[in-house]
Amino acid sequence: MTEPPVVAAGTPEGDSEQGGAVAAPDALSRTIDGFLRHITVERGLAANTVAAYRRDLRRYSTWLRERGITDAAAVSEADISGFTQAARAAGDTSLSASSIARILSTVRSFHRYLAEEGLVDTDAAREVKPPKLGLRLPKAISIGEMERLLTSTGGEEPIALRDRALLEMLYATGARISELVGLNVDDVQDGDMIRVTGKGSKQRIVPVGSYARTALDAYLVRVRPLFSARGRATPALFLGSRGQRLSRQGAWLVIQAAVERAGLTTHISPHTFRHSFATHLLQGGADVRVVQDLLGHSSVATTQLYTHVTADALIDVYQTAHPRAR
Repeated sequence: MTEPPVVAAGTPEGDSEQGGAVAAPDALSRTIDGFLRHITVERGLAANTVAAYRRDLRRYSTWLRERGITDAAAVSEADISGFTQAARAAGDTSLSASSIARILSTVRSFHRYLAEEGLVDTDAAREVKPPKLGLRLPKAISIGEMERLLTSTGGEEPIALRDRALLEMLYATGARISELVGLNVDDVQDGDMIRVTGKGSKQRIVPVGSYARTALDAYLVRVRPLFSARGRATPALFLGSRGQRLSRQGAWLVIQAAVERAGLTTHISPHTFRHSFATHLLQGGADVRVVQDLLGHSSVATTQLYTHVTADALIDVYQTAHPRAR
């Protein structure tokens, strides 16, 4: 695994000494780089997660350097509180509340790492509290809308068969789009199961329903060999027409095309399939712990967000149908 260069961790890009040589990293950059290595190698966080940490720490280190702080050991609780206030002020123009919360969580993790590794005497961020976020409920579409979306992709052309398999698998498994396009052929198990690798390289086994399995089998038999012959050998399950692994952007385009064909006006993203998967399972009586395992959530509290969605639906039905509800 190629580690991120120190300059990417926080050193202002483009800074150079006379003669064009890149400036030597300061103490702050070195400790940030060490933290990024730690979460990559020892904690095994996914590449996208590490990239988010890197972006957050670049923002944080830039703010510190503007105030003359180039060593993490010199950061005080007051400095972190000042950065918190600045981040909240920036939220009025460029940052959402969830982005601010994520950035501050990254900063707290960084300073906790420094204290645990003995690189600083105390954790300067220990008493700094992140902002509380309002409850944001997942957005799902109805079962009828999902059926319209899935049936809008028909035909016997290779691209159509692949797209139908992709969409059916998204809804049947509740997998994140990155997890789905990251599947390899060997991840398709006998007995209508697939092996999904989620965040932190954690694997889970997820069943596949008959509709999705039928669509997947048609793609594997009639389309994937054709696409594979056009490119270099790859174990990827879903391929582009030139034989390469289908990208997240490519999958997003497949979804948007299906939305247009179905005539749906609701905003639908790859995560809409995941939200709908969980919501429809709970509406059908599935246990929240089972849904937690299927989604790969580390905490059941995350999965319980979907119970609020189904409770809202029950209230709507009750108020509409019961003669003395209103």
